[in-house]
Amino acid sequence: MDGRNLAQGEEGAREESPLDPELSPPFQVIEPDELLSPLVFSSPHSGRVYPQRFLDAARLDALSLRRSEDAYVDELFESARSVGAPMLRALFPRAYLDLNREPYELDPKLFEGPLPQFANTRSLRVAAGLGTVPRVAADAREIYAGRISLDEGLRRIEALYKPYHAELRALVERAARRFGVAIVVDCHSMPSSGARGASPLAGAEKKRVDFVIGDRYGASVAPSVVDGVEARLSARGYNVQRNRPYAGGFITEHFGRPRAGWHALQIEVSRGLYMNEATLEKNDRFVSVAADLAEVVAGLAQDVELGESFGGPRRMAAE
Repeated sequence: MDGRNLAQGEEGAREESPLDPELSPPFQVIEPDELLSPLVFSSPHSGRVYPQRFLDAARLDALSLRRSEDAYVDELFESARSVGAPMLRALFPRAYLDLNREPYELDPKLFEGPLPQFANTRSLRVAAGLGTVPRVAADAREIYAGRISLDEGLRRIEALYKPYHAELRALVERAARRFGVAIVVDCHSMPSSGARGASPLAGAEKKRVDFVIGDRYGASVAPSVVDGVEARLSARGYNVQRNRPYAGGFITEHFGRPRAGWHALQIEVSRGLYMNEATLEKNDRFVSVAADLAEVVAGLAQDVELGESFGGPRRMAAE
């Protein structure tokens, strides 16, 4: 891996980053031909552009760093465009900066010198080394050989985190303005080793979980939205679980405000369904999983269009 942007030059690129030349642009908005749906898709962890300066500073090899990625999730959900919904996807990797955290969940073990008073240094995610600027990779191994400067971390937040969240907010506000409601679908993947559900039989082997839908235990989205997604996945033979072990991170919590007309749910896909988790290569089920998700996305868009999730049809408002 040489730090090149694997998606460079595609349409929809936004924002210039002053941080590393490879991160220009740092993210993309993939717009539909016509805006037809209040759905807004976000893929904050599928970025695979590794700046060379980051690779040089890391003590881990590129493959170990990539195991923190939600690899190819943006491709699994690319059907968003076909239902008239945009997708925002990060191009930089999660190991470099995690967009599904508070802006200043900063790890005292990672940075040189004292942290600012506004930093959240006591969250469980920081304690695990998985703050806004992660200290460890997905396998809990230290990313860096030593501490990094606070200025470096704050530059990443200013140049990457804040612009991404500003863009996501703009897309949500546009949807709410146009349709009277906005629904964020935050797209992620999970290691199959952690995707196990409790068996109803004592001593029985735990059943593999294929998808976890997070709605902050019912707080972030209308229940019928989750019901529809779960029913369609289950009808295709997948084992679906809610909120365990992933109830939704910062994006779901922050943008899930049903009383204000903003809804958000997180969807986690088991990586073993669609790729080789050791080599990170797509497996022979990738196409069928993507096709199944396309049907689920189409059904969700239809439910929203009919107003089944929100107590009546939504009329398009003039912008």
